[in-house]
Amino acid sequence: MTTLNQFRVIILALLLGVVPLVGCSSEPQTSPSQTTTSTEASKSAQSTETSLQVAVSIPPQKYFVEHVGGEYVDVEVMLPPGASPATYKPKPQQLRNLDNTEAYMRIHVPFENAWIDRFRAANQDMTIVDLTKGIDRMPMAGKPNQGKEVANPNPHIWLSPPLVKQQARTIYEALVQLDPEHKQAYQANLESFLAEIEKLDSEIEQTLSGFESRTFMTFHPAWGYFARAYNLEMIPIEVGGSEPSATELSRLIERAKAKNIEVIFAQPQFSKDDAKTIANEIGGEVLLINPVAYEWEKNLREVANTFEEVLGDGG
Repeated sequence: MTTLNQFRVIILALLLGVVPLVGCSSEPQTSPSQTTTSTEASKSAQSTETSLQVAVSIPPQKYFVEHVGGEYVDVEVMLPPGASPATYKPKPQQLRNLDNTEAYMRIHVPFENAWIDRFRAANQDMTIVDLTKGIDRMPMAGKPNQGKEVANPNPHIWLSPPLVKQQARTIYEALVQLDPEHKQAYQANLESFLAEIEKLDSEIEQTLSGFESRTFMTFHPAWGYFARAYNLEMIPIEVGGSEPSATELSRLIERAKAKNIEVIFAQPQFSKDDAKTIANEIGGEVLLINPVAYEWEKNLREVANTFEEVLGDGG
């Protein structure tokens, strides 16, 4: 009996020792990396739920809204990479996505003008914020007496740093109205962004000073506000969305020769055929500059440096 009792004690002890182990092992084991990923996903989901949902037409606007809104905004861009802001047609899913959007920041590019009523219809509670507020818009450079200048002003206000300061203030006002709780953060972000713009403006002004030739030719008249800000003269090839006639093309070639222009600027989103025709006739070349790049500050610095190289050579 003693031996049997001892055996029972040993079995009981083993069972009691196993139970806690089984209890611990029943919990799923999580590695540190899994924990981090889960936490990040949770934070991301929480951020999306608490952030203001904002839609914009073109990538530079996303850059502006993110710089003012910071962590409190989630920004969607209608125009995908490589698409033309003149002809793009938003996809049905993009319209459906507007159902959860709290603000649409408009800037009057052609595709947006054509679709803005459908954007409104997709979400009647969505606030429409006009970033042209307080900005003196210039006419599209082109033929005189067409009667289209006032009705169809140049939309490329995002390419002028002085005008972007006004757009940033409009964004700030809209965000504060929608989300007054974070006004202090928006104010700090705005002041920081305005300081960055001031620095960029001064750098570009310095880059584009010191040479006599200040005329450039470009296919699409996107750089009119940039030219006005830095005392340059832009000669567009395309006028009012139309390519030049044979007669107009001939006149542009003669004008380019008279101005000693050796570089024709074009952009990735448009045809380069007319630009190449003129460049061939003047013995020059075509250079691409992108007016709708997301990295706005970096892009304008690069464009200014390109202009300096071209105009500084007497182009």
